[in-house]
Amino acid sequence: MFAAERRQLILEMVRANGAVSLRELARVVQTSEVTVRRDVRALEAEGLLDRRHGGAVLPGGFTRESGFPQKSHLATAEKTAIADLAAGFVEEGEAIVVGAGTTTQELARRLARVPGLTVVTNSLLVAQALAHANRVEVVMTGGTLRGSNYALVGSGAEQSLQGLRVSRAFLSGSGLTAERGLSTSNMLSASVDRALVQAAGEVVVLADHTKLGSDTMFQTVPTDVITRLVTDEPPGHDDRAATELQALADQGVQIAVAGGPATGRGPGQPGMEGGAGDRRGPRRDVPLPGQRRSHAPGGGGGGPQLRSAAPLSEASGGRVADLAPRRR
Repeated sequence: MFAAERRQLILEMVRANGAVSLRELARVVQTSEVTVRRDVRALEAEGLLDRRHGGAVLPGGFTRESGFPQKSHLATAEKTAIADLAAGFVEEGEAIVVGAGTTTQELARRLARVPGLTVVTNSLLVAQALAHANRVEVVMTGGTLRGSNYALVGSGAEQSLQGLRVSRAFLSGSGLTAERGLSTSNMLSASVDRALVQAAGEVVVLADHTKLGSDTMFQTVPTDVITRLVTDEPPGHDDRAATELQALADQGVQIAVAGGPATGRGPGQPGMEGGAGDRRGPRRDVPLPGQRRSHAPGGGGGGPQLRSAAPLSEASGGRVADLAPRRR
């Protein structure tokens, strides 16, 4: 297949699916991932698509939502590291809500080991991951099945969440910016996610670095409602993700970064301090949502100095780091 033919086929796949992994592109056009990466780079230079870590997406800030098969092949290592870290924030005997998504599905697999946990979810994939966890109670919302992401949506799902109160919500989405917060491409999914947020005392967003700086149509969680972002360390050349992380921290969001070396500063990330330990080790105190913006320690003008979050298992090869707001 000539280069022009390959690139036309790559474009057609991205336009049809919204996002496609390099692995899948290489399989369809029957060439190596190195060649496909070169083709994607050339198409991006022409403004025909945008590169993402491990794949390609439609160009422009407002991206359309891809289906579960495509999402499941994007940034898989990053999602695993994020799920490992996020699981450390869940205590025994807690009641939480977990939204739909491939990253939250990874989280659910790790929550199966937390005794006495109650998980409320609208995701069939999350429920399936916990189905055989005999120490975890799973409560599913009602609603209409949305097949593209195996989630229950609509008025039935939203009504089943009325009157519910849990300690925290774990949500994912299609994009995350400091200006608008978490967003998604589907109106029905956005409505259910907003209902999940209303039921929770804290909101934890799980988003790999490819979603940082991306904006989609429907806002689900405004930035000032997000308690913590759990993400992976952006590559050194990804200035957009690094800038977005700092902007989120400046607005009071606690940033927990998975992956990278056990100590030291991340590339382009001022104020990052890492530390690793056993998952069951002592927890560090972190501000509650209502405290983090109104009770800055010492009355400093630059907002709270964020401390290290919950320890991360050394076996995962990751680290925990919090990004402090810049002093102005």
